[in-house]
Amino acid sequence: MDPELLERITARRAELDEREKVLAKELAEVRAERDELAVAERVLERVCEQLADERASAAPAPGQVGGRTVMLIPHRTPDMEETMLPPDYQRILAAVRQAAGPVMARQVGDALGIDVSVRSKLEPLRGKLVRLVDRGWLRKLPDGRFTTRL
Repeated sequence: MDPELLERITARRAELDEREKVLAKELAEVRAERDELAVAERVLERVCEQLADERASAAPAPGQVGGRTVMLIPHRTPDMEETMLPPDYQRILAAVRQAAGPVMARQVGDALGIDVSVRSKLEPLRGKLVRLVDRGWLRKLPDGRFTTRL
């Protein structure tokens, strides 16, 4: 047998053995990361289920109208249209949207033709604005102004 050929075979075998070790280590790392991702996915699913349960229990109970269960101001979802809201709430959303920027309740009242100088007429409007915020239709800024959702 040719000693040079035997040496080449031995060298190649050593290279392949080393490569096998590197690949085995890399495969072990990939499997470990995949297992971690599977655990993370299960935890995320469990947390999402808990949040959904909490939101469902915290959601306001629907009222009864004409013997039917309804929620006058439904929680906003991506597929929900404004037309699902009562007309006065639709007008409030339109007034906020038409404003040049975030607005105070008083400005919305002016746009809707409400006598804003009378506090007893402005407070129900403020309550409706807050209800729209709570249901995800509007956003309330820290300074008390209201704006549309992004």
